[in-house]
Amino acid sequence: MKLILLGAPGAGKGTVAKQLTQLDGSVQISTGDILRGAVQAGTELGKQAEAYMKRGDLVPDALIMGIMEKRLQEPDCAKGFLLDGFPRTIAQAEALDKGLAERQSQVQAVINIQVSEHELVRRLSGRRTCKDCQAAYHMQFNPPNLPLFRQGTAAFAAELL
Repeated sequence: MKLILLGAPGAGKGTVAKQLTQLDGSVQISTGDILRGAVQAGTELGKQAEAYMKRGDLVPDALIMGIMEKRLQEPDCAKGFLLDGFPRTIAQAEALDKGLAERQSQVQAVINIQVSEHELVRRLSGRRTCKDCQAAYHMQFNPPNLPLFRQGTAAFAAELL
């Protein structure tokens, strides 16, 4: 399976991707995860991306595509991939098409997940991330089992941030 999942933050792209990858062994690829991985690994492209990210700037398309091309050539992508929120620009989409065509491959479908604004706000406002391990939680759907959490959301949020 080679799919692109699009949608607003909180639409459920990551959740859907995780479920679909369990069906056929394809791999979920998120631009954010790739960027963080390249930065953490200290690759040349990762170092360049980190400079933009530290300034709060968008990482340029050419740099994103360099990182994405390397990722799509890794062995775990042989069974397929689900691109989570990528491409984000027309230039990225065109470069992705070109890169895949050079390897006699193509995306099978693009799925745009649409969720109401009210639901997006509900989903996003409940998200929390552990400042130490980066584990993701949701106050309603996946609350952490921590003493501060049991004391109340304000204490928990202060600890996470």
